[in-house]
Formats: sequence, C-alpha cells, structure tokens
Amino acid sequence: MYSFKQYLNEAKNTHLEHLEDEIINNGYEGGLNAIEFLKSLRNMLIGSSGRKVNLSVKWDGAPAVICGVNPENGKFFVGSKSVFNVTPKINYTPADIRKNHTGGLADKLQVALRELRKLNIKGVVQGDFLYTPDEIKTATIRGEKVITFTPNTITYAIPSNSNLASRILKSKMGIIFHTTYTGRKMSNLKANFGVNVNRFSKSNAVFFDDAGYKDTSGVATFTELESDQYDSLLRMAAGSISKSKGVLDLMKRQTNLLSVGARLKIFFNDFIRRGQTIANVKKLQADFRKYYIKVLDDEIDKRKTKSAKDRFNAQKNEGLKFIDRYENQIYFAIASYVTLQRTKNYLVNKMNQIKSIGTFIQRGNGFEVTNPEGYVAVDRLGRAVKLVDRLEFSTANFTVSKNWIKGWEHLENYTNNNKCELLC
Repeated sequence: MYSFKQYLNEAKNTHLEHLEDEIINNGYEGGLNAIEFLKSLRNMLIGSSGRKVNLSVKWDGAPAVICGVNPENGKFFVGSKSVFNVTPKINYTPADIRKNHTGGLADKLQVALRELRKLNIKGVVQGDFLYTPDEIKTATIRGEKVITFTPNTITYAIPSNSNLASRILKSKMGIIFHTTYTGRKMSNLKANFGVNVNRFSKSNAVFFDDAGYKDTSGVATFTELESDQYDSLLRMAAGSISKSKGVLDLMKRQTNLLSVGARLKIFFNDFIRRGQTIANVKKLQADFRKYYIKVLDDEIDKRKTKSAKDRFNAQKNEGLKFIDRYENQIYFAIASYVTLQRTKNYLVNKMNQIKSIGTFIQRGNGFEVTNPEGYVAVDRLGRAVKLVDRLEFSTANFTVSKNWIKGWEHLENYTNNNKCELLC
C-alpha cells in the first residue's frame, strides 16, 4: 500500500493538489509557494504579469487519455493513466485495448486509437475525454436550445445554432489536451503542463483544443479596488504562514495516514464533502482535536489483540501530545489554510466571469448553473496546483449522480479505501 506522501509524490500527472493544501504537503516552503502563485496570478489579472505563471482551465473530462508516439519504438499508442503502471498498459492496436481494458473505458480508448492518430501527434500528450457522438444530447436551458455532454460531473452546454456546436456535431470525439510529456523512455517521462495544439493536424473527426485560460474581452481584469482587497487577503495569509512555520514543517514530514498532518487534510476534505464552509478557526481547531480522537478510537476498536490496541493507543497519545504542544501554531496553520482558500476563491470567482461554454449541474430533469471545475496554475519551475471552489465543485462531485465509466482506472495503484479521502 502507498503511504499518504508516496501517493502524492510518485505519480506522473495523475493527481493535482489544491493550492491551500501546499502548506500541509510541503510545509512552510509550500505556503510561500502558494503565496507566490497567488501574487503572480494577481499580476496577470492587472496586466503586469512577467509570465511567471501559466493558467489553464481545468475541464471536468473523463477518462484521462495518454496518447502519442512511444519514444522507445516510434509507434502511436493510446492509454489511460495505466500507461505509467509498473506493468504498463500501452495500446497500439484494438486487440491491445481488448486485452488491457474493459467496459466504457475500453470503448472510449477504441475511439481514441482510431481518431487521434489522425492528428499526427509527434510526442506524448495527455488530455481529458469529453464525449462520443452517442453522448451528445439536446436540451432547452433557460429558453435556449443547446447541445450538451456530461463527461463526469459538469454538463457542458453550447448553443445549437453556433459554429462550435456544428464542429462538435461533425466530430467522432472531443478532447481537451493539457499536458506534454518529454523523455526517451515511457517509464521516466517528465510531465510539463501545456500543449501546443497548433502543431497537430486538423481533423473534422476530433474536436480538440488546449486548456489555456483565454480572456480576450478583458472582463477578468482586476480593478484597483479588487486588487487592494486581494492584497489584503494575501498579507493575512502570509502573516499566518509565518507564525505557523515550525508546525507546518513538522507536519510535512509526517507520512503516516493517522498522523496529525494527514488527518488535518482529510478533516478539511470532510467539511467540504458535507457542504460546510471552513471559516471559524478556533472552532475548527477544537473540532479537529475531537475528530482526531474519534478516528484513533475507531481504529483501536477495530483491533482484536491487546498488542494491536496498544500500538494505536500509542499513536493516539503521540498525536494528541503533538496537537496540544503546538496548539498556538496549529491555530495559525488552520488560519493559513482558511485565508489561502478565501484568497484563491476571490481569484477563481473573478476568472469565472469569462465563460465561452455554459456549465451546469444536472439534477433530476433540470439544470442548475455552476462554474467550471476550476483552473490549473503552473509556475516557471513546472510546479502546478489546482484552483477550485471546493465548496461548489467538490461537494457536487460527491453528491451528483454520474454515469461512471466501467473499467475506469484513474487510481489503479491505490487502495479503494483511501480514494475519497484524496480525490476532493
């Protein structure tokens, strides 16, 4: 089984972390990185960016598709994230797909193998699968006739009489590319966010684009007042991070899933899963201590032998000693998390003002307006974080009924019991 930190650090582009989680994953340095991300994005939106950060839209597609030319043999292939398994599942032919995959995933990869080779992709890239023709529906939303597709949680809607709808209806599949891989061997490819789709051949059979954030209207530009409000939040976040430096660095080194750092992250995720706003720091701190006791008590109750119970009792006592010893710093760590999240949401709400494609959550027979899943920010060193309004999207991700793809292998190498804790 992977440890908490191993799962986060060993994958290729299989898991992006939320910006605010940087303080738990990477300690004080992670907090400084988060601040720099937010400063650079502010600069971009006031028109003074030095191109230190690239921003892309996070599409809610499924499954992830890896494709291109295998650098080891020069052959075109497609696959899921399982191309990076210890025993990779790389598909060159329809027979390979039938051998390696089942269900809806296999069906989509068969389409991808047939159609994506028409783009003459030279390297290795990754994208999010959007639709096949049978998944395109028609609807009337707010009195407008639209075509829709729902690859995962979000329903995308395009006016039926638009040029974009015409392109989509002529195609055999849709995909948004977001990651380029470089290297001479599949086993050690390096992920770089961004794809130059202008190098691909055009094909009416494939609707494709890159995920780059585009604001040609200037609507998302910060006003002077918005910039001042945003900077005030940044200063608050930086102050809290500075006051929690010691405990953040200690939690960064905790690799056990029952450690304080790991459980603090899962605790925050649980709030989001229940649709609760993370706000009152003092109450959160008290609730976390109670939560930690319950988690460890539950583990103790599961054990049958005295020696096993003693081990988890020792873990509990060690964790509580840590929580009480660093009570003041943990307060500021939680405050840092809350303020980083508020600052991020301020930014996301501004960027959401640009919408080229309608985004909705389908509930029953109706559609509820929602924002895009979020964005991915990449700095000049290649570090990437996701910017998501977690109260809106992550709650929907847990509660909205989806047509899950049978045979989906996005977490093949991780135990089922831990998926939900790490996905939101």
